[in-house]
This record gives sequence, C-alpha cells and structure tokens, in this order.
Amino acid sequence: MKTLSSTFVSLLAPLALATAAQAADATLTLQAGNPGPVVQPEVYGHFAEHLGRCIYGGIWVGEDSDIPNTRGIRNDTVAALKALEIPVLRWPGGCFADEYHWKDGIGPREKRPAMINTHWGGVVENNHFGTHEFMELIEQLGCEAYVCGNVGSGTPQEMMEWVEYMTSPADSPMANQRRANGRDKPWKVKYFGVGNESWGCGGNMRPEYYADLYRRYNTFVKNYDRKNPIQRFACGANNEDYNWTETVMKIAGAGRMDGISLHYYTIPTGDWGKKGSSTDFAEEQWFSTLERTLRMDSIIANHSAIMDKHDPRKKVGLIVDEWGTWYDKLPGTPSGFLEQQNTLRDALVAALNFHIFHDHAERVTMANIAQTVNVLQAMILTDGPKFALTPTYWVFEMYKVHQGGTVLPVDVEASAYQMGDRKIPRVSATATRKGKDGPVHLSLVNTHPSEDVSLTCSLGTLSAKSVSGRILTAPELNSMNTFDAPESVKPVAFDGASIADSKLTLTLPAKSIVVLELR
Repeated sequence: MKTLSSTFVSLLAPLALATAAQAADATLTLQAGNPGPVVQPEVYGHFAEHLGRCIYGGIWVGEDSDIPNTRGIRNDTVAALKALEIPVLRWPGGCFADEYHWKDGIGPREKRPAMINTHWGGVVENNHFGTHEFMELIEQLGCEAYVCGNVGSGTPQEMMEWVEYMTSPADSPMANQRRANGRDKPWKVKYFGVGNESWGCGGNMRPEYYADLYRRYNTFVKNYDRKNPIQRFACGANNEDYNWTETVMKIAGAGRMDGISLHYYTIPTGDWGKKGSSTDFAEEQWFSTLERTLRMDSIIANHSAIMDKHDPRKKVGLIVDEWGTWYDKLPGTPSGFLEQQNTLRDALVAALNFHIFHDHAERVTMANIAQTVNVLQAMILTDGPKFALTPTYWVFEMYKVHQGGTVLPVDVEASAYQMGDRKIPRVSATATRKGKDGPVHLSLVNTHPSEDVSLTCSLGTLSAKSVSGRILTAPELNSMNTFDAPESVKPVAFDGASIADSKLTLTLPAKSIVVLELR
C-alpha cells in the first residue's frame, strides 16, 4: 500500500515565500516493483446527450447532408474519436434520459413523433437519432455501449422492452419489431444505467425511494445474451452527498449492481449562478479551477470508503459518468445549449482528473467526460462543416497509452503552487505499464502558470535505457483552438528528458502536460 496519493505532493514550502531555486525543484520516486491495479480502459469514456448541438450537428447530420457522413453520422467526428481508441460512450443522457421514451426513436424517421426537450433549451426534438442510430455509431466507433434508462418518467415495462428490443435474439415481440425496423442481429449492450440524477432532474427522489425503485426496475433488465451479461449501474451521488451512497448501497444492495455513479463538475467560482467565463479569466480563476478539480480526489476517497463497508471485495465499480468543467455559456449561444470554449486550462483539468482516477483504479472502473461534442468540456467543436479538436481532446489522445495499463505508484516531493494562503500541488504524476516487460508511461503536470520545474525521478528497479515524450502547452493560459486556428494547442515532441545512473531528469515547463515513454 502506498502511503501518499501520487496525484498529490508533499507540500514542503514554508509559509514564507520560497526562493526561485526551491520553487523550481521536485523529486519523484517511481515504484516499478510495487505495481497496483489496472486502469480500466473505460476510465477514458465519453458522454453524448441530446443537449444543444452535441447529437444534432455534432454527431448526426443525416444521410442527405453535404457534410461527409456514413449513414447519417459525421465521418470527421467518428475518425477523431476512433483515434482516441474510445472505449465506451454513454447515451442518451443525462437529464434527457428520464424524459426519453425509446419507442419514439425507432421506425421510419419521417413517422417518428417529435418531443420538447424541456431540460435543454425547450427545443423540439425530432427523434431522428434513436436506438438504431446510436448503435450504428457504436459499431462505427468500435466501442462499448452505455445506455441510460428512463426511471423518472418511464415504467419498468418500458425499460424491460427496450432491453429486449436491443439485445434479444428470440422470436419475441420486441426482437421482431427490431427486425421489422431493419436489424436482424441483436446488439451488445454492455452497460445499462437505471436512471440518471434521480436526486435531481431525474425525479427529485430521496435516496431511500430511489433505492427501492432501483431494486424494482433492475429486476426487469434481463440478460438475453448469457455470454455477454449486462452490467447494471445504479444512480449515485451528486458531489459530496455521502448519505446517498450510504443509503443506496445499503438498501439496493451491492449484489444487485455492478456499479454506482458519481457526478462532479469543476466550477471555478463554486457558484452555479455565475460560474465564470471559459475564455476570459485571470490567474486567480486558473488557480481556483485547478483547486476545485483536485477535490475529486477526496470526493472519490470518501465515497469509496462508504462502498468498502458494503462491498469489501470491491465488486461494485464507482462510475464517474459525468465530470469536467462547467462555465457560463458563450455569449450569443442559445440558452440551455451549454456551449463553452476549451482552453489550456481545461487540458490540465482533464490530466489531473486522470491522475486521480488512476490513484483510485481499484474502485473507479469507468469515467465519462461531459460531453463529446459542442457541449461543456467537449472533445470536438463543430459548426456546419467546420471542425476543430480541443485541448482536452489532445489530453485524451496523449493519455490513451494508459488504457489497460497497471498503475506504478509515484511518490512526488515538490513545493506548492501558492496563491495567498491557498496552495495546491505544483507537480502531479502518474505512471502505468502494460505487460511485465512493456514500456512505462509517465505523465506529468506542472500546474504553475509561469514557473518551470527542475525534476529528478529515481527509477528504482526499472532498468530503462531510453526516454521519449510529447508535451502539451501554449503561450497563454486561455490559449484555445478555433475554426480559424485549429492547431494553436496541440502536442509536440518533447526531447528535454534524459536517463543516466537510474535517474530520469528533465525540466517540466510551466503550465504543461508531458507524457514520457521509458524503455
């Protein structure tokens, strides 16, 4: 057992201001001989809700669109996500899931009834993107499906019939309706969420009430494919609502679920009414954003401790199926569409969260960033045929080397990044290894916006002879990619690291993310 979370550092600087030399030094110890749990690939999952322009315009354009597509789905979006080796995609919500009635989204599109998306802008939803279109997207991406069912306004029968429609090979009513709609072979649905945010937009329920509903609805999520049983996720807590986790784990029972969710968004101000700008911010907002992101560590630790009481064998995963930054909407964009830009600050938020998820890999088995395209901390931005990849996208691309890797603990000692009497770790690190003799990938973050860090890492039993790497940084804190300048923030080769005498040395530039491969 490691005694110190690798995401956090020993805050060695005294309260008095440290000298520049002290502030610039850090030491790491890589414990290659003390491997930890495996980072499940699903920790790098994504979330696409019927919200704003995420689905319509970002993913779905229809077969008749001039935008290049395959059966209505944007080719550029699919290609970008496949390059990330996307492991899982969550759909259709989010708050939308608990007002979505799946039968409205099947059959000939011109005959599908419209609905009002009451949660997100009050727009009319034509239901042209439904079950068949989502599963087509899953097959194009080559990833697993995570479907969220309607508990808030749906019935157990509706949920049961949806699972039958998607996964049953039998000569049965729902399976035959699927065949009549053009799909003979059942789909594989690996993950199924029984409701979303039932404590809020999903029904404003008490945990006791939801726990009983979970037991009821979950009964009807049948396994029609015995070789590929569905993993069922209970709706978990919002932020630090530890009573929700305690109650649901106790009443619903660990033996009835494969996972329980957690939602935590990074809001720089902590004020939902005035969250701050995604593009116009000073160092104080940079600091507060990273500071609030790092709270994810204690939140996960506290929920995990509760889960340990009811599930000491860790059979139930903690599913962080909504996370990321949430700012005020961009000026001029529709209300309820949750459109924001994505800067270097968001890239660091993503990297720090991945380090935390790795630290808790025994319990965190999936995480889904909100959201995939055009909404909140998106991977991709589109506007008609225009297309751009965000800084966050590039963190996913750089960090995909950690998918399925075994965690190697990293102990870090460095001075703090301090603002007034508040301080956060200046250096964050995580390392994984695939296979017994595979390369080690060491990822590093320097949170300080203007000071480099001179870093020395003891490699211990690791007999690495060479090192290569990539770096993601930019001139400004709010550097971003736009349609006119889509490559302003993009990783480049990093050759500033060297190995000698079982030590790795490098200078970690300010406000940067570096991923090294040690062989």
